[in-house]
Amino acid sequence: VQLQASGGGMAQVGGSLRLSCAASGRSFSRHAMGWFRQAPGQERKFICGVSWTGQSTYYVDSVKGRFTISRDNAKNTVYLQMNSLKLEDTAVYYCALNGRRFSTIETGANEYDYWGQGTQVTVSS
Repeated sequence: VQLQASGGGMAQVGGSLRLSCAASGRSFSRHAMGWFRQAPGQERKFICGVSWTGQSTYYVDSVKGRFTISRDNAKNTVYLQMNSLKLEDTAVYYCALNGRRFSTIETGANEYDYWGQGTQVTVSS
């Protein structure tokens, strides 16, 4: 499985960015997906996930109401729409795929078997 993340860049506080993560090489539609982020000097942290059907999502409190995860199984792509960006959203963002088919949304990094290369998001005032 290969995951290719894109869409990172720079935004101002209060702005928006949309990340994409395209998957290849596996039955994408049967696997839950997650987005993680890693700020400088910090560990990689789960921020949101989407079930394999796309009908269930989960967000950590710090992004709830501002970020939206979605997926298009026909395009083998998962998205992260980020609105009302804050300085503390600055990080490298990673998409990840849970290798177990039909799994629930997991929050632990060790539950994900495949990772994108990371895309930098920088929010400035």
